[in-house]
Amino acid sequence: MPSVLFVCTANICRSPMAEVLLKARRAGFGAGAAEAFQQVASAGARAAARGEPIDARAAAALQRANLAVEKKWRSQRVAPEHFERYDLILAMEADNLKVLREQSPPALQSRLHLLLDFAPGLEGQDVPDPYFGPAAGFDHVLTLLERGVAGLAQQWRQGRL
Repeated sequence: MPSVLFVCTANICRSPMAEVLLKARRAGFGAGAAEAFQQVASAGARAAARGEPIDARAAAALQRANLAVEKKWRSQRVAPEHFERYDLILAMEADNLKVLREQSPPALQSRLHLLLDFAPGLEGQDVPDPYFGPAAGFDHVLTLLERGVAGLAQQWRQGRL
């Protein structure tokens, strides 16, 4: 049963959006998926030491999609124990993946991937960081995350995870 950790830079935009999305969509993956994907979380490669709430624009994009982050949710930094705890550690961009590879024990490197490597036609691409752009960027990111999560579901249904 795969446990999944989504990773972006600060853990206030992309990775928490992906976490919320997978938690909301896992029941639709097919028989047993809700149970299979019980452990889903997010973290930041360079997150602040003190947990912060999700960016308001990210929360608004989720709300427009009828999704919501838990009120008690706070950002966290990637920690050494995450590499053991999660079967899949999915980075939002190549820079995040590089940081993860530097931190991960060599024996666990196979757990590290870009999220969009699971989205047909988007393999090798980054989920862009919407933080410094307009609010519409968060909706675009959510669309990309939907494609990544759908591809993850497809891989799970095909027994590839």
